[in-house]
Amino acid sequence: MNGWYDKILRVDLTSGTACYETIADSLLEEYIGGRGLGVRLMRDYYHLDPFDPAMPLIFTTGPLCGTQAPTAARLSVVSRSPLTGTIYDCSAGGRFAWRLKAAGIDALFVTGRSPWPVTLSITPDKAEITPAVALWGCDIPTTVSALSKRGSVAAIGPAGENGVLFANIMMGEGNSVGRGGLGAVMGHKNLKAITVNGDGKTSIADQEMFDRARKDVMRLFKASPVVFGPLGLSEFGTPVLVDLMAQRRMAPTGNFAKTYFENSGNYSGPAIKEACGARKDGCYGCPIQCKKSSAEGGHLPEYETVSHFGALNNIDNLHAIIKANQLCNDLGLDTITAAATLSAWGEIRGKFPAAEELPGLLEDIALRRGEGELMALGSRRLAEELGRPDLSMNVKSLELPAYDPRGAYGMALAYCTSNRGGCHLRAYPISHEILRKPVPTDRFSFSGKARIISISEDSNAAIDSMVACKFSFFGASLEEYAELLTATTGVEYSPQRLKEIGRRIYLTERFYNCANGFSRKDDILPERFFSEAGSSGDGIEITPIDRARFEEELGKYYRIRGLNEDGCFDDLDFLEKQP
Repeated sequence: MNGWYDKILRVDLTSGTACYETIADSLLEEYIGGRGLGVRLMRDYYHLDPFDPAMPLIFTTGPLCGTQAPTAARLSVVSRSPLTGTIYDCSAGGRFAWRLKAAGIDALFVTGRSPWPVTLSITPDKAEITPAVALWGCDIPTTVSALSKRGSVAAIGPAGENGVLFANIMMGEGNSVGRGGLGAVMGHKNLKAITVNGDGKTSIADQEMFDRARKDVMRLFKASPVVFGPLGLSEFGTPVLVDLMAQRRMAPTGNFAKTYFENSGNYSGPAIKEACGARKDGCYGCPIQCKKSSAEGGHLPEYETVSHFGALNNIDNLHAIIKANQLCNDLGLDTITAAATLSAWGEIRGKFPAAEELPGLLEDIALRRGEGELMALGSRRLAEELGRPDLSMNVKSLELPAYDPRGAYGMALAYCTSNRGGCHLRAYPISHEILRKPVPTDRFSFSGKARIISISEDSNAAIDSMVACKFSFFGASLEEYAELLTATTGVEYSPQRLKEIGRRIYLTERFYNCANGFSRKDDILPERFFSEAGSSGDGIEITPIDRARFEEELGKYYRIRGLNEDGCFDDLDFLEKQP
């Protein structure tokens, strides 16, 4: 088929074997790739414990990967999260995704547990498992340097080896499979790293149609002030949001006790550019180049990281925040959960960590020593153990990112309906509530948000299955990407068909979670957001969320989704009715 190789590589680390199998054309057409294909491949495994050796760790590319489709050199990693217990997927860009596709496979399916540390090396001709005892204990830069001659590298650091529940898988170019602790799943399998190299070409069914659609996408990118404007993502990266969130008085501060941090300008996009000589950087082949690197070549932090190591912990020292980001990348820690766990711990002990404490605390977490042993479990478990469960700002055990829900009610609902926990990327209502794209909505109203969120979740599930970057859709739309996908595969896709596929993917994830015990009781914000006001910095309070109105809109959301009042399924044969 054009766009796909129809091939899955299955690796069993227990037996040390690898084999190639064919993926049915119908599965590729109906789940596309990336998140969707990975979720479909989890069907026989979703009930397993995340650390069960039989639990798969699935790397999936998409049909646009390997083409010149903008922002499509990406992959998804799918498994079950040890932090949340939910079905989990993460997307990452970079050369690793491109080379995995070029090695001639659409999915890598890793199961089992090696008796000793190993690496997996993949080329178009073979997959080889080799000992990696000498690399065990090494940080990410050391590991990547040792393996880079084999091709692109995806590796875990000490955090993944030690089972930190929010350990990342890090790509050699600096991209991360972040959030949810899939690095711990990889570490439990004793898989230190995966290297890939390939030179295969992704075939395109209709080159003329593809070129026309790509030209449309690029034209829309250039016309978008969010993407290429003077204060856009290309110029300053995601930290450009720091000043906007401060203006909207919804910057999480002091473990979400406040919503405004007066010194946030110290780590805004312009401040980082001036202090660090920030240069444009980004995923392989991406025209947006939203990531930034320092004049010395180091990777600079993104919005969630600067905000959480900054305002959330009452720290305004830019260089301390940059150092914390670098340490997390080297050790293989998710920056959002790490910073949020530190802020919960800080509020519980009555003193937030000082800037100079961050390096030692992060190392303690990665090595699970001293107080880091408890912090390595994430903020929910830490707060419960310390007798203050109310001070963990999470949904389904996933710490909330850097948008206070009291300032955007669509975000409040989206945090709770997200299948992977408190995530901003499942629906991203910030787009219309704050950035006013594609049309503005009232951020202090729940009216209509249930339907908006469900449509956005379906669209984003399809985007994650094409494995395109969501930033593309600040300029382009599903219409242009449906045309790119049709041109590449020769299979007819429309925006409506993509949304229908996205809906199936979302509901499949929801079914997995319900079968594992999740329900309406888990679709709820921490009490703080219903009972405490935020702070504007100018004496005006940001009011708490109306609980009754929230519950009403959540009920509407369930009805739109065809779920029962508990947020689950009356049709227990749902999975059997899906492709």
